[in-house]
Amino acid sequence: MDTDPVFSENPRLKSITEQINNSPKDASLYFERGGLLHKLKLDTLAIKDYKKAATIDTTQAKYYSAVGDLLFEHKDINGSIEWIQKAIAKDPTDQKAHLKIAKLFLYLKNYPQAFAEINIVMRKNVYDPEAYFLKGMIYKDMKDTAKAISSFETAKQVAPDYRDAIIQLGLLFSAKKDPIALNYLDDAYKMDSSDVFPLFAKGVYYQNAKDYTSAKEIYRKCILRNTHYIDAYFNMGYIYMQQDSVEKSFRQYDIITKLDPLNPTAYFNRGLCNEMMNKPKDAVADYRQARGLDTAYKSPKEALKRLGVQ
Repeated sequence: MDTDPVFSENPRLKSITEQINNSPKDASLYFERGGLLHKLKLDTLAIKDYKKAATIDTTQAKYYSAVGDLLFEHKDINGSIEWIQKAIAKDPTDQKAHLKIAKLFLYLKNYPQAFAEINIVMRKNVYDPEAYFLKGMIYKDMKDTAKAISSFETAKQVAPDYRDAIIQLGLLFSAKKDPIALNYLDDAYKMDSSDVFPLFAKGVYYQNAKDYTSAKEIYRKCILRNTHYIDAYFNMGYIYMQQDSVEKSFRQYDIITKLDPLNPTAYFNRGLCNEMMNKPKDAVADYRQARGLDTAYKSPKEALKRLGVQ
């Protein structure tokens, strides 16, 4: 019987736990509760429930796969591979499991094994968009831009609303300084305007092209849409610094220290602004704060040494 108090704190958890206590041999109930625990960010308990489900019913590949997914989220790569391989052993035709393990091999930079898993899927379904997307990610990681673009374009042809593939095309064409990148990023943003990353990526395109006016306009749109989008403030601060607007740059980094008070780079950059505005005491305080937040961060140590303090 489950007596952990967390199971009685949430009405849905309490209900399914009561069902488990009444039917302790029902694997599907543990699997269902595991999913709910994961949504509640109680992953240690979720993994335990998924493993329990797999122990009770050893025929269900999805139970093993669920364990592998969570272990991957928590960077236990070897453990994740082990459980997803168990899922594949239970159901060798499970295309999703093959693609999951391909992602793991990509993470480990074991490209031949990643391609091998993808090819298993493509032999069954030559039109699987995720297979092409993963091939694109592998080629991107291998710095083969042409093949990466080709794979992402194929994924988009097979599934025109494959947003992740469209974003990757935007990023790759942006790196090539090709303005077609803007079309892809616009399309991706229109698909889901709650995610401002494609908008931010447009700003980066303009910034890299030294079109600072357009870049700042885009970053402002990012911030209006998501006031906590830290990278937009960082890039605005950088641009203002390039334009010798140190006070405006300072304000961007100052905002970041309030939104993300444990961000050492924000304090270091604000310290640089203070130093440039001839405010050495404030600069030293910022550099010390940055150093304290990240003892391996060399820049604030060098800055303090430059100012003759510790």
